[in-house]
Amino acid sequence: MIRNYIKMAWRNLVKNKVYAFINIAGLSVGMVVAILIGLWMWDELSFDKYHQNYSRIAQVKQHQSFDGTIRTSSAIPFPLGDEMRKSYGSDFKYMVMSSWTWKHMLSVDDKKISQSGTYMQPDAPQMLTLNMLKGTRNGLSDMSSVLISQSVSKALFGDADPMGKTLRIDNNFPVKVTGVYEDLPYNTEFYDTKFLAPWDLYITTEPWIKRSTTNWFNNSFQLFVQIADNADMARLSAKIKDVKLRKIGKRDMRFNPQIFLHGMDKWHLWSEFKGGVNTGGRIQYIYMFGAIGIFVLLLACINFMNLSTARSEKRAKEVGILKSIGSNRAQLIGQFFGESLMITALAFVVCLLMVQLCLPFFNTVADKKITILWTNPTFWACCLSFSLITGLIAGSYPALYLSSFKPVSVLKGTFRMGRFAAIPRQVLVVLQFTVSVVLIIGTVIVFRQIQHTKDRPVGYDRDGLLSIDMATADLHTHFAVLRQKLISSGAVLDVAESSSPVTSVNSNSSGLEWKGKDPNMTDDFGTIGITQSYGSTLGWQFIDGRDFSKDFLTDSSGIVINESAAKYMGMKHPVGETVKWGKNYKILGVIKDMVMQSPYEPAKQTIFYPDTSIGGVLNIRVNPKMSMTAALRTIEDVHKRYTQEPFSYKFADNEYAAKFSAESRIGKLAAFFTIVAIFISCLGLFGMASFMAEKRTKEIGIRKVLGATIFTLWRLLSKDFVVLAIIALVIAMPLSYYFMHSWLQNYQYRTEIAWWIFALAAVGAVVITLLTVSYQSIKAALANPVRSIKAE
Repeated sequence: MIRNYIKMAWRNLVKNKVYAFINIAGLSVGMVVAILIGLWMWDELSFDKYHQNYSRIAQVKQHQSFDGTIRTSSAIPFPLGDEMRKSYGSDFKYMVMSSWTWKHMLSVDDKKISQSGTYMQPDAPQMLTLNMLKGTRNGLSDMSSVLISQSVSKALFGDADPMGKTLRIDNNFPVKVTGVYEDLPYNTEFYDTKFLAPWDLYITTEPWIKRSTTNWFNNSFQLFVQIADNADMARLSAKIKDVKLRKIGKRDMRFNPQIFLHGMDKWHLWSEFKGGVNTGGRIQYIYMFGAIGIFVLLLACINFMNLSTARSEKRAKEVGILKSIGSNRAQLIGQFFGESLMITALAFVVCLLMVQLCLPFFNTVADKKITILWTNPTFWACCLSFSLITGLIAGSYPALYLSSFKPVSVLKGTFRMGRFAAIPRQVLVVLQFTVSVVLIIGTVIVFRQIQHTKDRPVGYDRDGLLSIDMATADLHTHFAVLRQKLISSGAVLDVAESSSPVTSVNSNSSGLEWKGKDPNMTDDFGTIGITQSYGSTLGWQFIDGRDFSKDFLTDSSGIVINESAAKYMGMKHPVGETVKWGKNYKILGVIKDMVMQSPYEPAKQTIFYPDTSIGGVLNIRVNPKMSMTAALRTIEDVHKRYTQEPFSYKFADNEYAAKFSAESRIGKLAAFFTIVAIFISCLGLFGMASFMAEKRTKEIGIRKVLGATIFTLWRLLSKDFVVLAIIALVIAMPLSYYFMHSWLQNYQYRTEIAWWIFALAAVGAVVITLLTVSYQSIKAALANPVRSIKAE
């Protein structure tokens, strides 16, 4: 019987090639979207699962209250690690203090490379379950040791065995390679960690780190833990809540620090905190794209249902004859499901080929390294299951509908479609266009939000501004002569150092005092150490006062604040006022807010102070009269004279653009899926228009004989579809407004939902509808009426 179903299904496909093509094309494209989204979701949901104990690993974080606002940070004080070992050691299997992951210079003889690395305590490799290719996970027990990734080993030592060989970190610290580990996969938070150096070595690198060992208020470090096998994450998090509060003085208790554990299984998808509450993060995109995948696949199923039921009159006699010779309804249902499953199987084969072709483009847009999981049984189980479900969904309505025909009525020729028989098809077409219009409006608003934020004034000139991260002290030591050489070369207008790059604020401080401050206020400022030429290099814009000047020796005790800081301190005329921050500083000037952190949030109150001991970042303003290629070549030549660091630079405009990467990726993915949804909907409309034109062949012929024009016939065949598109618009517009208005509330700096977006979507939907159905409408209208009438 099954073989018979397959034969009949194949004959029907061959007999009706156009409809078969539309169904297979629609289903395969819908399945492509579903599989791509499924692979993307798999990658997102499996983030950090490379680490075998990821469900028991956590980062120690803290909530702190600043002027009534609770803020959450991953930065913790140095002594917290020792205190937690002392008080709660039995509750944890591993506790690992860690630096932040930064770029460092690694050198072996004359070979030098720049790689990201982290200083961590000896248990880190064991906690992260690194896959050691050489050596063991105990390789950080010696202060003069280092573990390197396979890619670093290849870059520094080629094919030679690196074990026991010496390399230097930042041209200062000689360390011996005690292990080589497999490069961490792209979907881990530690992907950029290309080497691990001992924590004890980190303590010796800078005097301020040694001074921080007993400082409970310097939040400059990280702490990772793995809880004991018998411990519960939530209970343990509540248990350690007041560990810092018990150690700080009464004056600092007003910040109410609350320590807690943030599990590794939440780092990637549940990373956002508002008011001390974990509000989500990228998990919203899992829900969103999961829904898009279901809807796009549903659109393809709707095409199949519509075309199958629309052609029901043509298959009515077939059903009548089969029933009259003994076929029962269950057998007919099996036959129609067989046809549906065969089409789905063919679509699945086409789909896999299309997915393989689309993956490079998809990975570029999504910033992923996804591959088809050919050898993964779960992948095949999911694909085959969802193909089966797709086939059953697509074939359910046609199978139940077609098998219900009464053989007597059909064979007598008295069977006619009911006056309401077309309503289910019309409802499905409306649903298709509703989904497509919601996606169109949503995509436009996402890109509009990105562009709105990109157009926000940033408070400085990004063009021609580049930065160099200084891994060693070489450039800082020779800063004065380096600056003079670069400016005299004509390639550069100005150079400055700063403790943070222009696109972030790496340091925060509190406890500042100023005239009129509320004594109960818990303040919080961004603080950036700079050299005197910082303002002229960046091109910041003054609202009041002046910049630092070498003509005034007292400027060493001066500060420049941004306008948000002036408002935060409640000062209408802050220039000349004194701020106490360890010592007394005089406010020299107020600048316009510079967008240094999230472009979607208000600028943070920030203080810029002179600092002669800084390194960190070298900021360079390139002369616009010189080509960038020539300027970079000149800068590199001067750079080589004063340091052995590899010449590596970043453009400020690229770094600023990177802040939009997440939203841009989401927008591009949404646009891609929107185009696919429109394509599938158009396939369905084309098929329906083809069928309607075929069904009304005789009517069209008679109308032409009676004098109907081509335009009149085109309007006759097109108006029903336009009405359905308009109904879809009426439903889609309020839905899209609701969803996108809710999405925009996530951003404090956001665009408005303009009326023209809906007008554009409406015009687009109607135009797409007319373009899709016009081909068949005009073709039918141009047909010879004599042949049309003879055809039936």
